[in-house]
Amino acid sequence: MPKGSEELTHARKEEIIDACAALYETMGFRDITIRDIGAKTSFTRTSIYNYFQTKEEIFLALLQREHERWAADLEELARRDGPLSAGEFADGMARTLEKRGCMLKLMSMNLYDMEGNSRLENLVAFKQAYAGALRAVSRCLEEAFPHLTAEEIQTFLYAFFPFLFGVYPYTSHTEKQLAAMEAAHVEYTHCSIYELTKSFVGNLLRAFL
Repeated sequence: MPKGSEELTHARKEEIIDACAALYETMGFRDITIRDIGAKTSFTRTSIYNYFQTKEEIFLALLQREHERWAADLEELARRDGPLSAGEFADGMARTLEKRGCMLKLMSMNLYDMEGNSRLENLVAFKQAYAGALRAVSRCLEEAFPHLTAEEIQTFLYAFFPFLFGVYPYTSHTEKQLAAMEAAHVEYTHCSIYELTKSFVGNLLRAFL
């Protein structure tokens, strides 16, 4: 690790993660290289290895940051005054996720690659952020629906978090994918992250309310 303050180390890591995020908006995970990421930072490419040993560690740090930001939005939802209706809760959850397209994209495509080629300490840091999101969703449920039991909340989590892995593929398609579905006569109605999440959460809550 280079000499310098913790603030400098954090700033350098954030710059690397920002560069990765910017590239991921227009390029695929497998196409992006550390050379590409380094070219978008203010320091030399070789300096990246002082902070991340692999491309996958950079992407995992991006996913960790996405979960931390999502958890922060969830905490705001949990702080709303009083119980919520199922519709209000579903709306709130959907709005937290419509800002997390990058998170959903990474979860759906590259999680095993990122985890498998990252050092244990990096993986632990990500899992802590993931656990924080789990706890935040639980708090949202506890505040919105005080009558729910611990078992009911756990049942919701077991359904909701696996659902997240499929949100991006169902709401984001390339021109090639759309052309293939048309040629295969696949019936398809586009829906947004917000629309899909709101519908799913609302339907899921009906089992408990």
